[in-house]
Amino acid sequence: MQFVGSKILIVLHGSIGDVSRALPLANLLRKAYPEARISWSIEPAAFPLVENHPAVDEVLLFDRKRWWKSLLPFLERVRSGHFDLVLDLQRILKSGLVSRYSGAPIRLGFHRLDSKELNWVFNNFHIEFAGENISKLFHYFKFAEFLGMGTAPPEWKITCSPQEEKNVTQRLHGVGERFAVFFLGARWESKRWFPYQAALSASEVHKRFGLDIVLLGGAEDVPLATEFENYQIVPVKNFVGVNTLRESIAMLARSKVAVGPDTGLMHLCAAVGIPVVSLWGATNPLRTGPFSFDHLVLQGKADCSPCYLRKCSIGRICMQSIEVRDIVAKVEMALGQGG
Repeated sequence: MQFVGSKILIVLHGSIGDVSRALPLANLLRKAYPEARISWSIEPAAFPLVENHPAVDEVLLFDRKRWWKSLLPFLERVRSGHFDLVLDLQRILKSGLVSRYSGAPIRLGFHRLDSKELNWVFNNFHIEFAGENISKLFHYFKFAEFLGMGTAPPEWKITCSPQEEKNVTQRLHGVGERFAVFFLGARWESKRWFPYQAALSASEVHKRFGLDIVLLGGAEDVPLATEFENYQIVPVKNFVGVNTLRESIAMLARSKVAVGPDTGLMHLCAAVGIPVVSLWGATNPLRTGPFSFDHLVLQGKADCSPCYLRKCSIGRICMQSIEVRDIVAKVEMALGQGG
């Protein structure tokens, strides 16, 4: 279908990983409709990814923590945008409500069989069925295909400010130019990496390749980082809970390789072109793996994997099964020293 209009709303309040994978679609929209006003409806966690992004003219921020106060003013702001086209990229009830409340004549969402929580009811156009074995990034590209825009190699265009780059330079004082980033946390308990496993892996990477070790993560990951440091296996610079999201992106962009589980930082590595050795258990890398680094995936072994459960009752056997030697081999491959 050919879209004729000037005001476009992207609805995606999801995780950092989801929002980062939708940025290439926003860039396609900007290229196809250079004069259009593109807005993005989002929540605070991923807001830094779209703030001042060249493809986004306006950000509609929903304060989820105070939803009882913010919901109606937020919806009224959406309605007042008089959007011609809404792209509902989240496929759940909440995003469907935002899409419908916009009053846009074209509300494009996922196919009924790919959506959840009756999301499809709120949209009047739907992309074709794709299933769960397509990566989310290319699933988002189906919206571009539906609109007759075609596709192109993904571009993220995430940039950091001079002040953010300066902050990162100061914090990395004493860290060598060649360093590896390790991250342990994830929103789901079932996806988190064990600190002792991570410490052993970091030690081997440091010894084998001469890379300094940097830890990244959010404030919620501080206990994991502290446990990692308590093993005192290798010197480490710990920036967990210290950096802003954009400062972490700037650090990732300067690293040589990153290692960690299925979480937002993994996708941000792909966004800035840094090879990431990704560790998988509860989720499926076919669906949510990092773009262009599928050869660096390590899938844990367990009869129940992938289970898609937020919490694990059997000790994350899948994550425990990932061997240090396999991680080191993937790091070697990422550095261009392996097969």
